[in-house]
Amino acid sequence: MTESDVLIIGAGPVGLTLAIDLAWRGVDVTVVEMRARAAPPEPKCNHVAARTMEIFRRLGLAEKVRNAGLPADYPHDISYRTSFAGMELTRIPIPCRRDRFTAKGGPDCNWPTPEPPHRINQIFLEPILFEHAEERPRIRIINRSCAEDVVVEGSSASVGLRDLDTGTVRRVSCRFLIGCDGARSVVRKAIGAELNGDAIIQRVQSTFIRAPGLIDRQQHASAWGTGAINPRRSGMVYAIDGRERWLVHNYMNAGEGDFDSVDRDACIRTILGVGADFEYEVISKEDWFGRRLIANRFRKACAFIAGDAAHIWVPYAGYGMNAGIADAMNLSWLLAAHLNGWAPRAILDAYEAERWPITSQVSRFAMSHAEAEIRRRGAVPDEIEEMGSRGERVRQEVGRLAYEINVRQYACAGLNFGTYYDRSPIIAYDGSEHPPYTMDSYTPSTVPGCRTPHLWCEDGGSLYDAMGPEFTLLRFDSALKVSALQTAACNTGVPLRVLDVGLREACQGACCDGGLVLSRPDQHVAWRGNCLPENPSGLIDRVRGAADPRLAANDAAG
Repeated sequence: MTESDVLIIGAGPVGLTLAIDLAWRGVDVTVVEMRARAAPPEPKCNHVAARTMEIFRRLGLAEKVRNAGLPADYPHDISYRTSFAGMELTRIPIPCRRDRFTAKGGPDCNWPTPEPPHRINQIFLEPILFEHAEERPRIRIINRSCAEDVVVEGSSASVGLRDLDTGTVRRVSCRFLIGCDGARSVVRKAIGAELNGDAIIQRVQSTFIRAPGLIDRQQHASAWGTGAINPRRSGMVYAIDGRERWLVHNYMNAGEGDFDSVDRDACIRTILGVGADFEYEVISKEDWFGRRLIANRFRKACAFIAGDAAHIWVPYAGYGMNAGIADAMNLSWLLAAHLNGWAPRAILDAYEAERWPITSQVSRFAMSHAEAEIRRRGAVPDEIEEMGSRGERVRQEVGRLAYEINVRQYACAGLNFGTYYDRSPIIAYDGSEHPPYTMDSYTPSTVPGCRTPHLWCEDGGSLYDAMGPEFTLLRFDSALKVSALQTAACNTGVPLRVLDVGLREACQGACCDGGLVLSRPDQHVAWRGNCLPENPSGLIDRVRGAADPRLAANDAAG
């Protein structure tokens, strides 16, 4: 029986990012993956959100990720057309990676972060994460093994690992088990969690193709994503490498039979706007259902689930993988705090208390958007491909509606920065209301539970780069005495950095409503005030999970 502090099942982007962050925090991790080393993933995820890029920046991965994917000058725009090769209806401008930090116009610019989003497919992202994880001495990756016979007990778990090449089985025990093993998660089943919600919102045929001649068939400038809107079919075509590889989503129409009854080739040709003479190669294909399902629990004892193991929803706003990475980063610092000895086991209760409500809320944003898109797809006028003034009027109206609906998901600052934790046992709330947010808009705030607002320092650097890896006390008035809080943190082993921030910088980052802001390891506000509380030790106990849970509950309710 092999021992491991943390055992992660699944080496996709969520599992790998979790392992990298845990190792960065000094925790030894074992990761189990069914695929062989360097085996390419399916081209599912196409977008790394700004919040995820902030995480990659902290882990030393942002530059490598940003330099991968599409060519530097390939537009990241979204174009809506009658078909890929047809007439353009509207375009959502998004800067290519060459211009990402200099472009100022358009809905996807001026992000309040040092790391705006990046369009890159999972087939390029995952190898970067894998290589980085493989180089970490605290991470061990076991490939070509599947987890079975999971046993979860109070303070440990054990898993049977079957070698997929030899068939041999060995058991591995661990202090903590985390299922990042997707929609069919064995860990979710082992903890008795069930998925609840909306089973089928849409059906999609996805086909990964190689078509070198496709890029020259279009009438308009290239785009990262091209939506096809015509009375026969609706679909999306994503540029994977900017040259010859494409991912084609065919959204099945209402009333159509099962996946096999729909002619995949005919649908692809209709979406692309090409005839029978056009040649392309199918690299892989997948049929899938768009759902909104959330597990009724994210934890049992020492076992947790994250990512698709915990929630599945229609992948609008590119927030499937990114929401999973948000889970991982929340869980990572909590586990590390406990394993590194400065937080009791009770701190782990915050994972489900914080992530479940956010998951439910964000999934409803995605579902609401999906429903609007489905209604639009079902009402495409027959005249949309007609030449002349009548067809032009129809195209303008359909284009306007497509832009209005979809600009929110492709420039989704609200989902990146507006989410907050409003019922956490380890946040010291002050009674202030959290500012509302939508998919595309939010208000920066230091209300406890919100993301710590980013700002640029006087030396031109990022606040996030200056903050510590664990807790950071942001001090906006250097005259304020904070030694009592430093002593309380030191007495309990809580890592705390004090960072002085100028008033001009504070106003820029919407931090002017408090002289002190305590930012957590995941860059969410744990507490704020104009001076230290009367009991600094009590505050430290609260944020490290050692406070009386009844007091935490009353505080959150207030």
